[in-house]
Amino acid sequence: MICAAMEILHNGSLPFPSNPFPDICLPHLSPHYRNFFPVPKSKFRASTPRVAGFKHSTVSKHIHPQTLLPSFVDTPTSSSPAEISDFISLLNRCTTLPEVRQIHAQTVKLNALESNSSIGNKLVVLYSRNQLSLEDARKLLDEIPKRTVPAYAALVGSYCRNEQWDDLFSVFRLMVYEEMLPDKYLVPTILKACSAMQLLRIGKMVHGFVIRKIRDSDVFVGNALVDLYSNCGDLVSSRNVFDTMKERDVVSWTAVISAYMEEGLLDEAIHTFHLMQLDGVKPDLISWSALLSGYARNGEIDLALDTLEEMQEKGLQPRVNSWNGIISGCVQNGYLDDALDMFSRMLWFPEDPNIITIASILPACTGLKALHLGKAVHGIALKHGIFGNIHVQGSLIDMYSKCGSNDYAEKVFGKAKNKNTTMWNEMIAAYVNEGKVENALVLLTLMQKDGWKPDVITYNTILSGHARNGLKTQALELLSEMVQMDLKPNVVSFNVLISGLQQSGLSSEALKVFRIMQSPAGDVNPNAVPDLSMRPNAITTTSALAACADLNLLHQGKEIHGYTLRYGFEPNIFVSSALVDMYAKCHDMDSANKVFFRIEGRNTVSWNALMVGYIKNKQPEEAVNLFLEMLREGLAPSSITFMILLPACGDTAAVRFGQGLHGYAAKCQLDGSKNAIASALIDMYMKCGSILEAKSVFDSEVEKDVPLWNTMISAFSVHGMARNAFAVFEQMELLGILPDHITFVALLSACARDGLVEEGWKYFNSMENSYGVAASLEHYTCMVGILGGAGLLDEAHDLIRQMPYPPDACTWATLLQACRVHSNPEIGERAAKALFELEPDNATNYMLLSNIYGSSGMWDLAKSLRSYMRGRKLLTIKECSYLTIGSHICAFKGGESCHPELEEILETWEKLAKKMELSGYFPLDPVFEDEEKEMDPFSCLHTEKLALCLGIISSSACHPIRVSKNIRMCIDCHTSAKLISRIVRREIFVKDVCFYHHMKDGKCSCQDRW
Repeated sequence: MICAAMEILHNGSLPFPSNPFPDICLPHLSPHYRNFFPVPKSKFRASTPRVAGFKHSTVSKHIHPQTLLPSFVDTPTSSSPAEISDFISLLNRCTTLPEVRQIHAQTVKLNALESNSSIGNKLVVLYSRNQLSLEDARKLLDEIPKRTVPAYAALVGSYCRNEQWDDLFSVFRLMVYEEMLPDKYLVPTILKACSAMQLLRIGKMVHGFVIRKIRDSDVFVGNALVDLYSNCGDLVSSRNVFDTMKERDVVSWTAVISAYMEEGLLDEAIHTFHLMQLDGVKPDLISWSALLSGYARNGEIDLALDTLEEMQEKGLQPRVNSWNGIISGCVQNGYLDDALDMFSRMLWFPEDPNIITIASILPACTGLKALHLGKAVHGIALKHGIFGNIHVQGSLIDMYSKCGSNDYAEKVFGKAKNKNTTMWNEMIAAYVNEGKVENALVLLTLMQKDGWKPDVITYNTILSGHARNGLKTQALELLSEMVQMDLKPNVVSFNVLISGLQQSGLSSEALKVFRIMQSPAGDVNPNAVPDLSMRPNAITTTSALAACADLNLLHQGKEIHGYTLRYGFEPNIFVSSALVDMYAKCHDMDSANKVFFRIEGRNTVSWNALMVGYIKNKQPEEAVNLFLEMLREGLAPSSITFMILLPACGDTAAVRFGQGLHGYAAKCQLDGSKNAIASALIDMYMKCGSILEAKSVFDSEVEKDVPLWNTMISAFSVHGMARNAFAVFEQMELLGILPDHITFVALLSACARDGLVEEGWKYFNSMENSYGVAASLEHYTCMVGILGGAGLLDEAHDLIRQMPYPPDACTWATLLQACRVHSNPEIGERAAKALFELEPDNATNYMLLSNIYGSSGMWDLAKSLRSYMRGRKLLTIKECSYLTIGSHICAFKGGESCHPELEEILETWEKLAKKMELSGYFPLDPVFEDEEKEMDPFSCLHTEKLALCLGIISSSACHPIRVSKNIRMCIDCHTSAKLISRIVRREIFVKDVCFYHHMKDGKCSCQDRW
């Protein structure tokens, strides 16, 4: 917009040794440039001038215009030269704003502004010195018939000091159109504004004017140019200006050092720092601070601390800006603990914090969720009298809201006297993050009533809240409202909308919005939103890929993958990780691997994504191998890595590998996730049969949360140790920890496994009466399991009919399983009938009913039901059993016969089968072949039998055999495993999806209730 105005900056001589920018020249006057830089909208009024601020002026005790100018009358029509001279003299002696306004009032009465413009220009200069009267200065400038460069310079300088960049350029436009050229004193101010707004094109035009017009350009102009180019990312031009400067001071060198640091060129920065000293320029405090903050911003905290010590050895004591540079650098790089440590060292130095310190350190408290530290910083801000600063208050609101203390955030917001749009946005975001979207909307209305116009950030924040709560209609209406308020939605608007809908479970709606975004938006609201189409960015595609992963839409996911390749998004680590996740969830592990190994600079997130993919696709052994490869590449696992792998160890009974992870996690000291990792360790040890190690992990945790207590109760429950589970619950009560609904699910499950009906009713009835926990469908299902496991099938059926919730498939499946255990085909048929309606394609329900028929001697019905299943092509879940031999996880998958030791495994099974047959055992769960063939009593070679045989062959006789299976054991495998434990005289641990079976001497810990 400045382009046309720069036409009047005429050619001049070259002050630099040579022109480093031959491409910079002043444009010729053309219609194009006049369109680019329109005429200012301000109107010049030279008639009756307005007295800015006169209405609220007070009489000064220092200057009395009525006394000093007795010849003034109330309504003169003109002023004499003597009177004008007296006015000028008075203005030169003015020291306060009220005095300026008094004289201004007198000039209006005498029409002095009409007769002599120097008075008006002088008034503008004086008004510009005070931030409170900037508006008065601008209004007066519009009314002066003949403006001068000093008046313009004063107002431009004041706008620069107050960072009112739009106002600054508006005045500069007016100045240039009046053919008033900036001098060498004003040029640095204009360049500073261009730098702050990163207006490189305009800055280059000013540079061209400097080269051609200002003959005696000084170091200040050169320094401003160096800062302009470096701040706009043009490091080459910045260095060229620096090299051509005749005179360079410490500011010049510091600007170049800062530019190198900003670009991450640390070696060049320190080299320039040494060259400065060789050139005879002694670094000052600002130079050292530039090094400090540069190192910190680039994550080199140790170098920053070394530099801090070095500057003190040189006799320079760090001031508040030095400390601020390190603190903000630590925060920007995520070194939040280091930031707090530096803040503490600063206070002990001692050095008082300023506004920037407080605004920088509060995000560290926020990131660490350290509410107590945030409150302490709040107290320091109050002590040093900087709480009233708008930036400090905004940071406090953000800290309190993200640390879960919205009541404190509201108090800070309520006490803020000078709210701005950013602060309103912070408070709206606090409500949205707490899930109180209605409160956010109320605040939006109050914001508008208070005279503040919401910006795009305001609407994007509320959009995010609507989307995360699944309120698609309201979100789209808000999108239309933005357009009506002349706030065009940007790519962030769509990103929060798509991401929020996907996170709220509306993945299909998220993909619809993704399509709307790429085409003219007639689907949103054609009347209010004519066009919302824009190009998605990397963040958009990441959310869209997550939606495809949720819906298993491989084809659409591949289309988005093509889009990322077209626009070069795939190298983005978040996009590539989302691609890996999408392909893995769509069961295309080959493509997931291809994307993964194309990623340059793979981080922990991308490794975790592929590990999760392997586990979800029933390949936990590959996940373990990938983890070992990740360690070989030198990457440290995160807490999420352990949360991924520990359940996999439990699912595969890989206790030795789990123990290794346990040691590694302890070494990493992941304090922020201690309870979560402890819960995962307890679960892993429980699934591997090591209940004592699980209890040891539980006891070692000092600060236990409710989920950790629940995990321990569940561990005892799964192992059929109900009394131990009850003891943990009693300990929990003694410590005053309130149980939640999951606690009672674990307790009731323990009762179900041990057949403790009386205790089950006790806990069920005490939930709401004693603890205020309302019984849910899950709790009623547990009660059905307790009654059914105890053989009280009629009571269990009655409870289903009487409970306040409609029974789901899990409830009926629990009753059906109890009917299988107690061979009750009558109630079993009722439960199965309900299940066939709820889950007509679930083959497991048909298998359970067939087993009930078989165990009741109703072979014809059993065979008929299985024939029906074959006719409908109902497939059961493909079974898989795991056995760990040393550090290797062996997987036996149903229907596969490719194990290298299969022949020896089958020979072992034949020997065991003969011994079982001699003991009088007959299979309870026979396999039906074609109707013409006879039934083979020992044809049930389920995968856990093969795993058991390999364990007998491959492991020492003194070690237990641990097998994990992905589905429930059948009767035959359960009975066979018990007999094998007696035959080979070894402990056998088998974990299926429902129970943990500890078999020894022909008996099982589940007491055959599974």
